[in-house]
Amino acid sequence: MGNNSKFKIQNSKLDELGEAIAANPRTWLITGVAGFIGSNLAEFLLKHDQKVKGLDNFSTGYRHNLNDIKANVTPEQWENFDFTEGDIKDYETCEVITKDVDIILHQAALGSVPRSIDDPVTSNLSNVTGFLNMLTAAKNNDVKRFVYASSSSVYGDSKELPKVEERTGNLLSPYAVTKYTNELYAGVFHKVYGFESIGLRYFNVFGKRQDPNGAYAAVIPKWLGALLKEEDVYINGDGETSRDFTYIANVIQSNILAGTTTNKEAFGEVFNAGIGGRLTLNELYAAIVKHLNNQFKIQNSKFKIDKSPIYRDFRPGDIRHSNANIDKLKKMTGYEPTHGIDEGLEESIKWYIENLGEKK
Repeated sequence: MGNNSKFKIQNSKLDELGEAIAANPRTWLITGVAGFIGSNLAEFLLKHDQKVKGLDNFSTGYRHNLNDIKANVTPEQWENFDFTEGDIKDYETCEVITKDVDIILHQAALGSVPRSIDDPVTSNLSNVTGFLNMLTAAKNNDVKRFVYASSSSVYGDSKELPKVEERTGNLLSPYAVTKYTNELYAGVFHKVYGFESIGLRYFNVFGKRQDPNGAYAAVIPKWLGALLKEEDVYINGDGETSRDFTYIANVIQSNILAGTTTNKEAFGEVFNAGIGGRLTLNELYAAIVKHLNNQFKIQNSKFKIDKSPIYRDFRPGDIRHSNANIDKLKKMTGYEPTHGIDEGLEESIKWYIENLGEKK
């Protein structure tokens, strides 16, 4: 579990970062802006008086996420948001959307290891062809910085813990192949064209607006959704699989720092974006139940969760253990995570209790 005192002391880090960018407004483009991570990034930037262009084709994002952003910013801040419905697989769309942009935060992709195993061609079209379209258009339109979402899946079967950027294993899924390909392309664009790209390997990001529904839902929202509906929770394998569960506030911080750093050594590089700890699925389930029951008690609800999870077979393509070494990101950008798993779960669960079931 996270050290509560450590993380609570550092909660002002993101506020300080917001004040810094507010003093120097820029135009940002967020692809996948209607998705979980993209919408959180857009909300943060708009709240700090940035101009934000957004692109999404709604293949995995939702219009209600954009409505949620609107409800959380002022009318004046919302006026700074320019949304385009479009697809990164179409190069002309990428060429148009990247004009007059300072910084791109590229989140658009088809996520999920199982999805890529079920349909590798479609994952490749979005995650490789779409990525190359965006990278090329950004370079051609003289965008200053291109920050993109990679994934901890690129570590494959590497058994080293914690994971260090320079050492990866054999890839275990088509999704991992697409993300590693992104890193190769971005690195080459920096070497060949001097283009300022920075990759962030996300480690199991969670938080508000993460979709609990569907076959490819991430574990935390999926379990929260099931428990709040009094449905069964399934654990793949023996429950001792572990992950570096990273709250969305930490990912926002890593993106803003990557987008604004003046450290030239960071360009063309890829960084772990996690909290530098790990939790087994068994520990995660216990933590979720604890925090849910605490919230029910605070709300004077008689509802209490005391059911056990159901175990089933391991899932193909899954990494056994994942834990980020975040020293490189700290050293080169000043990153310092503000939320551990407990802080993140507490904030997330409040949101899910208030919102689950209202938005389909």
